[in-house]
Amino acid sequence: MTMTSIPATPPTTTNRVSRDYEKPLWRRVLLTREMAIVALLILVVAYAMLTVRGFAQPITLNYLLLDIAPILLVALPMTLVMITGEIDLSVGSMVGLASVVTGAGVHAGLPFELAAVLALLVGAVGGALNGFLVTVVGLPSLAVTIGTLALFRGLAVGLLGTTAVTDFPEVWTALAKAKIAGTTIPYIMIPFLILLVAFVVVLHFTPFGRGIYAIGQSKDAARFSGVHLERTKFLLFMTAGLVAAIAGVFYTLRFGSARGDNATGLELQVIAAVVLGGVSVFGGRGQLYGVVAAVLLIGVLSSALRLANVTSDVINVITGTLLVASVVSGSLLAWLQRTRRRRPGPPTPVAAPTAS
Repeated sequence: MTMTSIPATPPTTTNRVSRDYEKPLWRRVLLTREMAIVALLILVVAYAMLTVRGFAQPITLNYLLLDIAPILLVALPMTLVMITGEIDLSVGSMVGLASVVTGAGVHAGLPFELAAVLALLVGAVGGALNGFLVTVVGLPSLAVTIGTLALFRGLAVGLLGTTAVTDFPEVWTALAKAKIAGTTIPYIMIPFLILLVAFVVVLHFTPFGRGIYAIGQSKDAARFSGVHLERTKFLLFMTAGLVAAIAGVFYTLRFGSARGDNATGLELQVIAAVVLGGVSVFGGRGQLYGVVAAVLLIGVLSSALRLANVTSDVINVITGTLLVASVVSGSLLAWLQRTRRRRPGPPTPVAAPTAS
């Protein structure tokens, strides 16, 4: 009796292919959390236009975009920060501090343009401080940015106290609320679209962007792959501070007032939109178009509910419920996928022995 040898299974390349790419292209594109947010946005807009009085008016779109413009701006760098597995809770306070620096500069006699540049510089320095404490000192970003949230807000309130600066050049305040000719879209959407294109190119078409995803998926693997973790995170935090300062200057001009309590709570709206848009709180995944759709969804919901005479407390409850549901559904789907992958397949048949 001799046993015939069973040939070893020839090596294949399927083990080197991500499971995501085993799915058909249409499933990878359409059956995603981001596309679900886009679909929900379309449904909510259609329903509001049909049922909420005044929502379909062109002026509603104008005020909607003006209201969410600071959130859209700050959400761009926040998306990249959270893909690395970090977080920045100080962006709302930085928006307020940049507003106050702009107002204090104008009140002191500086030209508005110079005061705005000074505010942007403060934003970059504040973001660099966060980056330094996280990357060089090695402190957790949650603890660091909670501290700088209080620090930046304290500086903003301390600089102006209860005083509000309102004497800004009319040409700038009018420009902040002006519409693109022939439309109801405000001019602020132009710099936002420019920044959006820049962030999309960096995140999806450059080695730097691939490094951002790699850091969120595995810091050790990213380091062994040649990604400079500390430099990448430092640049992202500094960018978040700079963009928050840009939003602060716009916030000041849009409302024509610089106050220490400007943009209070903005950071929570930004983080809610980023998480709702499909960015994992643990890092490693997320798409900018999902985040933009989530910001628009929250803005449309808030606008429609206000027009329907719903109180702000109820609006906050609805928005919070939507956020919790999105997080729970994402975790549930991930658990179901892991469960399906762990199911044992059918036993592999073994060749019977043959007599010699």
